[in-house]
Amino acid sequence: MDVAVIGGTGVLGGLVARTLLEGGDQVRLVSRSAPAAGSAAAALVAAGAGHHVADLRSGDGLAAALGGADAVVDAVNDPRGAKQVMVEGGGRLLAAEAAAGVGHHVAVSIVGIEQVPLAYYTAKLAQERVVTDGPVPWSLLRATQFHQLLDQAFAAAARLRLLPGGAAQVQPIDPAIVAARLADAVHAGPCGRLPQLGGPRVQTLGELAREWRAARGRRLPVVPLPWPPRLGRALRGGSLTAPDAAVEGPAFAQWLAQPPADVAESVLR
Repeated sequence: MDVAVIGGTGVLGGLVARTLLEGGDQVRLVSRSAPAAGSAAAALVAAGAGHHVADLRSGDGLAAALGGADAVVDAVNDPRGAKQVMVEGGGRLLAAEAAAGVGHHVAVSIVGIEQVPLAYYTAKLAQERVVTDGPVPWSLLRATQFHQLLDQAFAAAARLRLLPGGAAQVQPIDPAIVAARLADAVHAGPCGRLPQLGGPRVQTLGELAREWRAARGRRLPVVPLPWPPRLGRALRGGSLTAPDAAVEGPAFAQWLAQPPADVAESVLR
């Protein structure tokens, strides 16, 4: 198949692209700029992937990027421009797909977002509606948070000399598992909403912070976050987890213990 991966130079998009390439598909990465020299995305291009520059904010480049594609995987993630890129831009993307004759749109979203009052999750819900009400047959996969998200959050907090903790429940997952499921969905054809994916273990944010602290060798206090009441109740109640959807794979501490080269390979950033 000929598959366009929107956001193909990012973490999840790169993993999806690599999985599809290894399976013998033709793959084109679509992003706002060309892959940087020496990056994992550049390695994908060297391995046979194509690359197209396109901008979801304006729609520039989408027609050229999608011409002849059988399917599109939308792996774009832009928390700071969620409405403009993922919602409004998602509408432009689907319109361009319909014009190009693309037969299958594969989207990824997050478990439990309708229960958690955060602006980014509201935008993700709106993005889902753009897909489900759109002009292209679709498949949509919801997954729990990626290990990389927690790693980055703890690293950012560590610069302030503390780590966020508390009883919020999280079920992190290796994005390589999500990428494999998305690649399978491409070949299965439009299926609507797919079974959710969750990481192997539900843990509190405090437990995860202490695992991160031990793995990174940092001596920092773990401080419970003062969530607003409604948000705190949702997080402590496990709204962002899916225990029944747990899959095998590395838990957070196991993922942190991987040698740096192995982590870099799995992240593809």
